[in-house]
Amino acid sequence: MGHGIAYIFASAGYKVALHDAHAPTLESAPRRIESLFELLGTDKAGLANLEYHADIATAVANADFVFEAVAEKPEVKQAVFAKLDECAPVNAILATNTSAIPIREVGKVVKKQQRVIGTHYWNPPHLIPLVEVVQAEFTSQDTVDRTMALLTGVGMSPVHVKKDIPGFIGNRLQHALKRECIALVANGVCDAETVDKVVKEGFGARLAVIGPLEQSDMVGLGLTLDIHKVLIADLDRTPGPDPFLVEKVAKGETGMAVGQGFRKWTPEQAAEVRTRLNKFLVDAARNKAKRS
Repeated sequence: MGHGIAYIFASAGYKVALHDAHAPTLESAPRRIESLFELLGTDKAGLANLEYHADIATAVANADFVFEAVAEKPEVKQAVFAKLDECAPVNAILATNTSAIPIREVGKVVKKQQRVIGTHYWNPPHLIPLVEVVQAEFTSQDTVDRTMALLTGVGMSPVHVKKDIPGFIGNRLQHALKRECIALVANGVCDAETVDKVVKEGFGARLAVIGPLEQSDMVGLGLTLDIHKVLIADLDRTPGPDPFLVEKVAKGETGMAVGQGFRKWTPEQAAEVRTRLNKFLVDAARNKAKRS
């Protein structure tokens, strides 16, 4: 995630100082970032904007913005933010990239909390433009405004999440859908392949061009209400993870990497899915670049 974020800003002309405490990861970063310039046909002059630092204090010494992208564990992020609070300039904005951890948990170790904000990039960040900008109770409006402006200026598509809730917007929507998908399979309504086919070839085919609330407004809210009267009470309400999912993980059936998740996977099938997804995202990014 970090090298993708670094690419976004370096390719847009910003000076970027990259730090990683894991030496092999830091050593591989220049080539990984260069490969993104090649993938998207970006002018490699932007590579000159990059610096690499083994020492975090040196990396952030002159920073206006700091984007953290460490492991999705509160204690790890808190340790990094405590260090940033000591080393980064007092007016630098400190942004945490997290999928679900409340920003208040990450930022509670910082003295000047008004400069702490959430920036949830979607993976891979160099191909997916949306960034959820999450405002905690202590985050100042100036911090929000500066972050939104910076991200917009480098071609990203930021949205302002006004309340610091777990999962923010995107992951709440995504996992509400996943909960129902898992329940359908667990209850024997259909198999996993059927669920994915219905999403990809049914309502999912239009989601990139019309959102769910746009679609409701288009067909009329009366129809949405009528459907909800019949459907909502019957949707899955399992508190916590579905036992079906818990059992699969306990048995080691964790997905493509082991050949079995919600369905069986051969190495060839898994590779085809990854190739298909990457091609779709790269083509979309290239088409967007041509239009801009």
